[in-house]
Amino acid sequence: MPGAESRLNREKGKRFADRAYAFEELIAELSAAFLCAELGIANDPRPDHAQYMAQYLTILKNDKKAIFAAAAAASAATDYILAFSRKPQEEAA
Repeated sequence: MPGAESRLNREKGKRFADRAYAFEELIAELSAAFLCAELGIANDPRPDHAQYMAQYLTILKNDKKAIFAAAAAASAATDYILAFSRKPQEEAA
């Protein structure tokens, strides 16, 4: 299911093993890590993460700039989510 094109404007995958799906999952995983770090929440790995890691590694081996694109998208997603919890005076600072 595609997201709002004006906000996301990213290719979406259709199944677990395809590159676009794996890239979106990498963005989501990085976003979760950024949010946990920002909010002081422990991010404990789960056994099913190994399946995803194999897909991430394939992407990262095939595209040396993929980590930067994923991190930029994850950072934007994190900022978007955190904006809902920030007070107006925090944004002005």
